[in-house]
Amino acid sequence: MQAAKRSVVLVALLAVVISLCSWGFLVHHTTTQLAIYELPKTMQPFFYQSMKSLVKDCTRPDERRNTDATEATKHFVDMEAYGDSAAYKMPFGWDEAVKKYTKDTLLKYGYVPYHIMVMKDKLVEAFKAKDTSKILFYAADLAHYIEDAHVPLHTSINYDGQLTNQKGLHALWESVTPEVELGTYNLRSKHKATYLANPEAAIWADVRGTYALLVDVFAKEKEVSLKFPDSLKYKTVFKYGRNLKYYTEAFAKAYGESLHPTINQQLIKSADMVADFWYTAWVDAGKPDLDINLSKAERKQKRQSFRSFKRNHLLQDSLLLARTAYKPE
Repeated sequence: MQAAKRSVVLVALLAVVISLCSWGFLVHHTTTQLAIYELPKTMQPFFYQSMKSLVKDCTRPDERRNTDATEATKHFVDMEAYGDSAAYKMPFGWDEAVKKYTKDTLLKYGYVPYHIMVMKDKLVEAFKAKDTSKILFYAADLAHYIEDAHVPLHTSINYDGQLTNQKGLHALWESVTPEVELGTYNLRSKHKATYLANPEAAIWADVRGTYALLVDVFAKEKEVSLKFPDSLKYKTVFKYGRNLKYYTEAFAKAYGESLHPTINQQLIKSADMVADFWYTAWVDAGKPDLDINLSKAERKQKRQSFRSFKRNHLLQDSLLLARTAYKPE
């Protein structure tokens, strides 16, 4: 039942319908692209040449939820289900967690930090084998789960505000608000991919930080809602053959401004962590030569793309794939 509820959500009183795409496809695509710019020069050609496929495929785990009943709980961890101060008491390792909570409990209430480590190990093996298709497959999937771990509502049983009369909050935070505000975001980072000697500790540190944001996620929605009657908070849109209620841009913008710069910061933090995990997997595999020689035209395009990233001009230079190649329907 828990997994089924996570697939699609009816938002607001009269069914505001937005699928729970965890960050929304826009931000997943954006974050994965940003991570590529943070890689060392030895890895850049391979990942840059495959940028379009990586960015496109990083949303594949969400698409799998429609056909794989085991997929949904890989995307979140409901901290409240694991007891008081679980964010600080849950073991870093899967085996220890199973002993403490049982496997059935983990499969019911989510285990994204543990699944991230599974994906990391698979990426290591793909690098060792120099299997290009598997490297790209696991790199994209790993990116997705890491990005999900940076969404506060992926750390709570009250994942959509359904327990606090705030239904629709999930999509508001991770999809609607970024769609409205992306043009104001900082989409660059000075972070350089760093080797993680203890990747379990690294991802849990970020999960704890993400969980700590929940108080404001809920409180700010209530605060902003006091200033917006339903007529200004929602709009009706004809989509999928019927009239649906969506949040207005004005409400999403006001909510985003009340949280500023939290959503933007989580976007950048997730990109930094994706780059770190990719790099760590490559180092753990023995730093295999990825055997890529870019053409002269590709090298020129790469320089332009990296320069735009450093200047925070990806959007205005029409180089952000989320806004060009993979526009939401």
